[in-house]
Amino acid sequence: PTSGERMLESLKRCLETALPQIRGTGTTLGKEFELVRAYLEILQIRMGKRLVFSVALPMELADVEFPSMMLITLVENSIKHGLNASPEGGSITLDARVADGELRVRVADTGVGFQVSSGSGIGLSNIRSRLTALYGPAATLQLESNEPTGVVAAIAVPMSALNRAPTPAPVADPGRMRSAA
Repeated sequence: PTSGERMLESLKRCLETALPQIRGTGTTLGKEFELVRAYLEILQIRMGKRLVFSVALPMELADVEFPSMMLITLVENSIKHGLNASPEGGSITLDARVADGELRVRVADTGVGFQVSSGSGIGLSNIRSRLTALYGPAATLQLESNEPTGVVAAIAVPMSALNRAPTPAPVADPGRMRSAA
C-alpha cells in the first residue's frame, strides 16, 4: 500500500478506537495500546525515518480496565517535547507489565529530554489528578530521564484497584426463547 493508503487505514483505526473512549470513563489497556499504535503509525508517515516506535503489551493485560486517553497524552508529549525538538527525531517505546502487585505502563522516548520551557504541564497534571481520583494516592505518574537521552513517563496502579473488562454475555437465540405461560 502507498503511504497515503497506510495513513488513511491508521487514521480510520485511530478514530474507531478513540471516539467511543472519549465519551466513556474507562476502556481497556488493549484498546488504549491499539489507539497509540494507530496514532504512531500516522505520525511515522509524517515524520518518516525520524520516528521509530515499539508497542508491546502482554496478552494477559489486554482486557485490564484502564482510564481512557492517558497513554496517548503521554505519547503526544513525547512527540511534541522530545522528538519534534530533535532534528534526528528518535524512538518511542510503550510497554506494560505487572511487578510487585502493580500494573506499570511506561512511555519512553529518546528525544531531547527535560527542557526549561517544556510547556505548561496541564496534560501531566490532569493525568495525575485522574489517577488519584480513580485509584487513590497509590496510583502514580512519575517522570525521569531516559539514558542517554529522553524521558520516561511511568504510570503505576495497584492491580487490586483494577478490574478486568467484563466478558459480554452470550446473546440468546430468539428462536429458542419460549414464554413460561
